[in-house]
Amino acid sequence: MKVEQIYTGCLAHAAYYVESNGEAAIFDPLREVGPYLDRAKKDNAKIKYVFETHFHADFVSGHLDLQKKSGATIVFGPTAKPSYESKIAVDGEIFNIGNYQVKVIHTPGHTMESTTYLLIDESGKEHGIITGDTLFIGDVGRPDLAQHVVSDLTEEKLAGNLFESLRNKIMPLSDDLIVYPNHGAGSACGKKMSSETTDTLGNQKKTNYALRADMTKEEFIKELLTGLTAPPSYFPSNVIMNIKGYDSLDTVMDRAQQPLSADAFEAAANETGALVLDVRHDTVFAQGFIPNSINIGIDNNFAQWVGEMIVGVDTEILLVAEPERVEETITRLSRVGYDHCIGYLDGGFETWKKSGKEFDTAERVTSQEFAEAYKNEELLVFDVRKKSEYDSEHVVGAINIPLNQMNEHLSEIPKDKPFVIHCAGGYRSMVASSMLKQRGWDNFTDVIGGFDAIKETDVKRTDYVCPTTLL
Repeated sequence: MKVEQIYTGCLAHAAYYVESNGEAAIFDPLREVGPYLDRAKKDNAKIKYVFETHFHADFVSGHLDLQKKSGATIVFGPTAKPSYESKIAVDGEIFNIGNYQVKVIHTPGHTMESTTYLLIDESGKEHGIITGDTLFIGDVGRPDLAQHVVSDLTEEKLAGNLFESLRNKIMPLSDDLIVYPNHGAGSACGKKMSSETTDTLGNQKKTNYALRADMTKEEFIKELLTGLTAPPSYFPSNVIMNIKGYDSLDTVMDRAQQPLSADAFEAAANETGALVLDVRHDTVFAQGFIPNSINIGIDNNFAQWVGEMIVGVDTEILLVAEPERVEETITRLSRVGYDHCIGYLDGGFETWKKSGKEFDTAERVTSQEFAEAYKNEELLVFDVRKKSEYDSEHVVGAINIPLNQMNEHLSEIPKDKPFVIHCAGGYRSMVASSMLKQRGWDNFTDVIGGFDAIKETDVKRTDYVCPTTLL
């Protein structure tokens, strides 16, 4: 059966392309729809359906633009109530794609409209299941991400629904079915997903903690909810955009792709109060940046950290990027609903430097310099890694303030005493450093290479404990 997984690593996201006899379907597309249109064109196929497994929280889906550009019908599972034209399927309904069939299996729990799609080939054989966030490889979907947006149920109630969906709808299916989930490791939609992005259902029944045959509902609920942290702050906004609709990506790109001189950039920042977002690598940013700009590097989980650290998807953004990466950056911002980029610095940071305008730098130390300072004085250390990373192993005496919680814990960070900040490798600590600099802190240094580099020194660390969650 012709099923292609289209995986996007920075969001740990999987969309699916299914084609048969000149007809195609896309499952859970990302915001930019060009790759899906190109893929169908390559097969000389017409996109007939856009299937959504649920209202996504971690990204804005491309279903509306795909509908407009291909004429495809958007399909949601039972109980979904989108604000635009779509087909709301009933449990057990069959859709035809060429010689293939797609059977709707309503699997509420992650969200109430969550739906699994059973793929059936031209001979009538059941091939696989596109599970969305109902079932991952090694995990199942969190029930706390969209509950207050599309449901009044508690996370305990949703978890109970998920237990029933898995036991009554998924686990009775054939062991040889291929599981095609919406996410892999790195997504905040599950707490301990595998780096593998497909598997057989039979193997998941053997290895996935949530599919243990002798597990009671009460045990399932307790185990599923243990180890969860607060959902990323931008998730509710993305759910609402996916329900109510959004601007076409073409409109977003036209608004954002406005090249600005250094003077025009500075004037725009002063007049609009827009956030200056610099997406260069942390080591480059540290050597020079526009005062009050925030650094979130493009070469990591960029969209997720934008969503975590920039409060409000309607925030106006002025962009500093390498010239060849401007379009990519705007696209990746739009994937998580940040549609209000209003221009970029033409020529990048070099344009700012050449103009003679003031710029700032970030103070950093090597891991060895940190080790010497740690030996010789009582050193205040802030570790901005996830709690699970910190609990697993950390510098003795370090205080954990996870990066995604820093906005809520600024009062705990002194302005009258020097301190050191670090993450795992330097990416997140530079995000934190730029944010602190913007808000008036200038009494700290950042460790180059983070905890990975610190581990190569003789700095005292706690004993390693294997993490039970990746959140």
